[in-house]
Amino acid sequence: MSRGFSHVEDLKGVPRGPRSDAVLSRVLSACGDSILNVSRRGTTIRVALKAECFRKAVESIYSEHDLYFRTMAASDERLKDGVYKLYYVLGIDGEGTNVVLEVPAPEGVEISTVSDLFRASDWYELEAKDLFGINFSGRSLRRLVLPEDWPENLYPLRKDISADEIKSLYQPQMISQIAELGVEEVVRVPIGPYHPALHEPEYFELYVRGEKVVDARYVGFMVHRGIEKLAESMKYDQVPFLAERICGICGFVHSTSYVQAVEEALGIEVPERAQFVRSIVLEVERLHSHLLWIGVALHLLGYDTGFMHAWRIREKIMVLAELLTGSRKTYGINLVGGVKKDVNQDKVPKVREVLEQLKKEFSEFVGIAISVPQVMARLRGTGLLPRGEARAYALVGPTVRGSGLARDVRKDYTYAAYHYVSFKVPVYSEGDNLARTLVRVDEVFESISIIEQLLDMLPGGSVMAEGWETQPMKLGIGAVEAPRGEVIHVVVTGDYSPYRWRVRAPTYQNLQAVPTMLRGVDLADAPLTIASIDPCFSCTDRALIINLRSGSVKAVPIEVISRRGVRSG
Repeated sequence: MSRGFSHVEDLKGVPRGPRSDAVLSRVLSACGDSILNVSRRGTTIRVALKAECFRKAVESIYSEHDLYFRTMAASDERLKDGVYKLYYVLGIDGEGTNVVLEVPAPEGVEISTVSDLFRASDWYELEAKDLFGINFSGRSLRRLVLPEDWPENLYPLRKDISADEIKSLYQPQMISQIAELGVEEVVRVPIGPYHPALHEPEYFELYVRGEKVVDARYVGFMVHRGIEKLAESMKYDQVPFLAERICGICGFVHSTSYVQAVEEALGIEVPERAQFVRSIVLEVERLHSHLLWIGVALHLLGYDTGFMHAWRIREKIMVLAELLTGSRKTYGINLVGGVKKDVNQDKVPKVREVLEQLKKEFSEFVGIAISVPQVMARLRGTGLLPRGEARAYALVGPTVRGSGLARDVRKDYTYAAYHYVSFKVPVYSEGDNLARTLVRVDEVFESISIIEQLLDMLPGGSVMAEGWETQPMKLGIGAVEAPRGEVIHVVVTGDYSPYRWRVRAPTYQNLQAVPTMLRGVDLADAPLTIASIDPCFSCTDRALIINLRSGSVKAVPIEVISRRGVRSG
């Protein structure tokens, strides 16, 4: 086998087996002299290869058993290496190994698409085009993240443009459109798009024949908050607080995934007790999220008594979260190298007491709620997602486990303290709304058991690493099993801040399969089917106040307009 790459680090210590050996061997054989470098860090094998061999490498491995596309991060590294780079993260679930294909993308060079091989990579390529201007050959390109009136050749995540410049260079076309109306001030109130279950911006276009949905189209990315750009100007330990605000329900999974990515990149050893604390809080977050979702699902089915009981039980978990972290929701305890708040021993009896109450009350409640004939009739057989489709889109969380695939990052790529505890990964093969509901019901009981085990084994010692140093241009991957599924963060380190931070939430992965789930459902069951993936969108519905006299554009919450009229000063 020809090997033309300049350097290969020692690959000893990487968890390897027949599958990872086969994947690496096929890539090396397929590309030969086009391999630039092979290295490893922790459980990640990193293969840098020339762009002209990238598709050939993927063709050699994409059908490998247990190999999934996990995420892709584009990065502007022109200041360092004179090129953009694409990091395709492929995971071998059965062995907990990541294979990262690192592809340089020189200015003006098209990269061969692999969206026909890994269907799940479709949005990632479109996003790289939108935000970096990287072109892909062999596929059609359209806007995904940016609005249609976004200026050509303005790419917001390139390093040579600042956030302030973006604000000055982009003004919505509605300003000129409003000027044509001859009025001085207009309040634009978004009547839609909206989510039919949760108050968040999205848009589904359903094509209906009679009462049956025959096809569907999704349009998203109504609000783009620019967190990845913002993080470039923040210090490493400031970013966890930003990360926790990505999601209003499951923020702790994001801060944990971020710090784990930095810790892997920099080789930081996190104290064992801190790993236990993270795991406990992550499972508390899973409990409150699942109970919230079960309540919303029952509300959508018209069973509001069930909704109120689910949220009554959930309130105990919110109180428990406040007991452990000081906050009901946005916990703010993660830092690179550990946590800043310990679990005091005098709180453990109260935690156990709440868990016992939860176990008893939830068991009684769910036994009644799920058996209500009208609830069962609306859940069973609706929103079908075949196992093959779930596999092709590399779906995650209860969505994929409801279609018969036992994917769970806590088991497949174990982290924090999960390797110390015993738990089952609930899997149902029916692929319908009932299966996805039952996965979450079972996971409530598993989470209670996990927390109890962690409390039993809680070790002593510090909760923060004593010190660490930055090393630029190191790659780290952090993944956490959020209530909705795998959250995965990719970090390329800088001197004082993340050089590149790529966030992939589970909804981003699962949304691509929703049109498949909607086909054939009754129109009345469409909201529940959409909600069955537990979607999380950017919760910032807003109106724009445009003052033509001053040229100002201000955003105000939609709730303000719903309460009273808005006048500009």
